[in-house]
Amino acid sequence: MSRGLPIHAPGDIIETTPPFAAEASQIDRTNPRPDPRHAGARLEIDLGAIRANFRDLQRRTGGRCAAVVKADAYGLGARAVAPALAAEGARQFFVAHLDEALALRPRLPAEAGIAVLNGLPPGAEADCAAAGVLPVLNSLAQLDAWTRLARAGGAPLPAILQVDSGMSRMGLPERDVAALAADPARLDGVALRLVMSHLACAERQNHPMNRAQLERFEAARRRLPPAPASLANSSGVFLGPAYHFDLARPGAALYGVAPVAGAANPMRPVLRLLGRILQIRDIPAGALVGYGATWTAPRPSRIATVAVGYADGYLRSLSGQAVAHAGAAAAPLVGVVSMDTATFDVTDAPEAAEGGFLELLGPRHGVDDLAREAGTIGYEILTALGARYARAYVDGQTEGTGA
Repeated sequence: MSRGLPIHAPGDIIETTPPFAAEASQIDRTNPRPDPRHAGARLEIDLGAIRANFRDLQRRTGGRCAAVVKADAYGLGARAVAPALAAEGARQFFVAHLDEALALRPRLPAEAGIAVLNGLPPGAEADCAAAGVLPVLNSLAQLDAWTRLARAGGAPLPAILQVDSGMSRMGLPERDVAALAADPARLDGVALRLVMSHLACAERQNHPMNRAQLERFEAARRRLPPAPASLANSSGVFLGPAYHFDLARPGAALYGVAPVAGAANPMRPVLRLLGRILQIRDIPAGALVGYGATWTAPRPSRIATVAVGYADGYLRSLSGQAVAHAGAAAAPLVGVVSMDTATFDVTDAPEAAEGGFLELLGPRHGVDDLAREAGTIGYEILTALGARYARAYVDGQTEGTGA
């Protein structure tokens, strides 16, 4: 573990702060952090579970594991998550944008690397180099801008080169790899730290795209100068050692999202979202609930209005689909999710009480369950988590290696 990084006892509440990326925003300056006593919901983020998931992925890759903390650690708060992962031994981090890297740099050990997956906008090269951040060069134009800066400074600059192995999104296509192979001097000035690509269908282990991308990636590497390689994302880790190369780049699996479609989730759950019950109404059979009058009570019912809505990332597509819990009792979402509230049928949930909470996410009903109900993926559920939640970072891990 790195010197000076804090170690917390199991069950400790570590902090109740909003994500780091929001701190610099106008929204955050005009809306102070939610007071847990007043907030409509509480979001508990288990750093111990995230650390255990990292250990699991490290074991599966033979210790060759980075941590993807882009999009504010997938919505969970990079300023708390990244140092916890660094304490667990992570030494390479990936973000999407340079500003994310600059905000994260002072929160990580000096020896930890930070790479910018989206590359650099024109003119940002000097800022990136000054901060000691690694750009992922996704085009010949980005490569040329980086080498110009290196030559002007008289010393090579480290970088990662991405090749497109079939996703047609970012990275050098085959024709540009060929151009680079024909003119290797174009790489003069680059200290090539890694050659990478990205898998498109890894969550479906039998998809033919996985093997095709592996073969294209290996072919591209043969045309480039020798360098360490990276291909596997979260799901790619579970495709086996042929995909691991020198560094895997898991993201969503760290945060509890199932990495393999249709299979049991091996990752530990990370989140618990508790929505405050504002009011409970007793309504007769035949009464209508919510916007559009889409739900009719089939019997005398108890309806709990909870202070979570689509403005908090509790998606409108969950209307009539999601399930919450009061203790062990299920409470189905009825009616339409509105901006600030959602309504649940707690007729069969005697523990539900005004001023109390319903568990909207937790061990009984996880991120992937909510994603299925919303017709989306766990990634969107995580990154949509709202700024109005009172966030509590806890360390609920037990002793041992976990995983």
